[in-house]
Amino acid sequence: MDLEKLRQRLIAAAKATPPSDHVPYAFEKRIMAHLAAPLAVDVWAVWGRWLWRAVAPCMSVMVALGVWVLATMPPADSESQNLEQAIESTLLSSDDVAGE
Repeated sequence: MDLEKLRQRLIAAAKATPPSDHVPYAFEKRIMAHLAAPLAVDVWAVWGRWLWRAVAPCMSVMVALGVWVLATMPPADSESQNLEQAIESTLLSSDDVAGE
C-alpha cells in the first residue's frame, strides 16, 4: 500500500471524527511534553553495567598473569636465599652504610 495514500486516509479519518469527551483536557500536550522531556539517567546502573562487562577481561588478564608468574618462578631448590636470610641481609645493610 502506498504510504502517502495511507497518510491521507488517516488524516481524513481524524478530521472527520469529532473530539471525544472521554479524553482529558490537554491530554495530548501532556503526552508530548512527557516525550520531549529528557530521560533521567541512572549513573549507578550505567556504572554497574560497565563493571559487569569488565569482569571477564579482568579475570582473563589475572589468570594469564598468574600462569606467567608461576611459569617464570625458579624452583624452590635453587640457590635462592630463604626468607630469614633475606630479611637479615636487608636489615643489616643499613648498618653497613651507616658505619662507613
